[in-house]
Amino acid sequence: MKYRWIQRTVLLGLIFLTASDFAQQSTAASPQRPIQLPGSAHNVVVYREHDRYAAWPANHGIWSWGNEIVVGFESGYFKEQKERHSIDWDRPAEHLLARSVDDGETWTVERHPDLRPPDGMKVAGVPTEPGGKQPVDCPGGIDFLQPGFALTARMSEADAGPSRFYYSMDRGKSWLGSYNIPNFGFKGTAARTDYIVYGKHDLALFITVPKGNDKEGRVAVVRTTDGAKTWHVVSYIGPEPAGDDYAIMPSSVVLSPSTVLTAIRHPHWIELWRSDDSLKTWHFVSRPAPDLPRGNPPSMVRLRDGRIVITYGYRGAPYQIRARVSSDRGQTWGPEIILRSNAGAWDLGYSRSVQRPDGKIVTIYYWSDVHDQERYIAATIWDPGLAGVTVTQNGQ
Repeated sequence: MKYRWIQRTVLLGLIFLTASDFAQQSTAASPQRPIQLPGSAHNVVVYREHDRYAAWPANHGIWSWGNEIVVGFESGYFKEQKERHSIDWDRPAEHLLARSVDDGETWTVERHPDLRPPDGMKVAGVPTEPGGKQPVDCPGGIDFLQPGFALTARMSEADAGPSRFYYSMDRGKSWLGSYNIPNFGFKGTAARTDYIVYGKHDLALFITVPKGNDKEGRVAVVRTTDGAKTWHVVSYIGPEPAGDDYAIMPSSVVLSPSTVLTAIRHPHWIELWRSDDSLKTWHFVSRPAPDLPRGNPPSMVRLRDGRIVITYGYRGAPYQIRARVSSDRGQTWGPEIILRSNAGAWDLGYSRSVQRPDGKIVTIYYWSDVHDQERYIAATIWDPGLAGVTVTQNGQ
């Protein structure tokens, strides 16, 4: 059976520091656990405009073909807010792509009218630019194995809004859609881009569905075997979260044709779950990020040497982008790797990562230099090397 996953990446040569060593450079980060800095890293700007609020690559997706990388994100208007995202909630935001053809070193921004949300729709409470098409049912027959294939799944509300998808056959240069994602008996779904291709017309999509109280949420695995004409629920990952807890924004990697790891965001931590029976049942593995102020979604990639890398934003001072590495399929995790530190505000992250052909990792996220200026899309390109990874027990 053929299968394909949408994110790939690899790590090499880390500089080990203790928490006290790093504290000399910035405010201490999780001092109860050892930390590292990447052996080499540099930052680039993907998209930045004055007075704009660019954010949330994790809501849109990332795709790569050799040296070519495409990432999606949202660009609204900046309006500083202390507790909420600093976006102007009354002005329309654009949904954009950025493309690099040189391994993430330089970027070109693309505006695709076919990716506009349906006319009049708010996405997570933010108005969107006019002119988008209303979603329709997909006729099916999509060939997911075409080399230029890409799919992006989009939501409208975090709790229980309708979701839709678009797809491309030419590396994101043009898009078809939007097409309905069924509600599967719920009031709605909150789909973001996380999928695995298993065959020509066979694709599994990892989405968020509401809990019994119609609030977000828990992760469901849905699948099509007829090229997206029909979908069915395969399984739910983990029990329904109790109370104010939620389990959302999955990121998945394939270990074998029958084995998949999925990382899931909770309010203050990230959990890892594993299926060994082709997505039918799941068991808990570990917590790669056990203490996250305000929370942040994971981005997980499988390295060419078999290790797993997870990246995420840390929304407590000193406001960072972090990574961890596992050499035993997520059972245990090495020290936190500080990819970037000292952002201007907590409002950051939502990373997506891919591996370049030369083995370096491109981690894309949103960032700010000072709290009262624009948010922008940035990338850290890093090469951790082949040095051994210090492993700690059960993610602690």
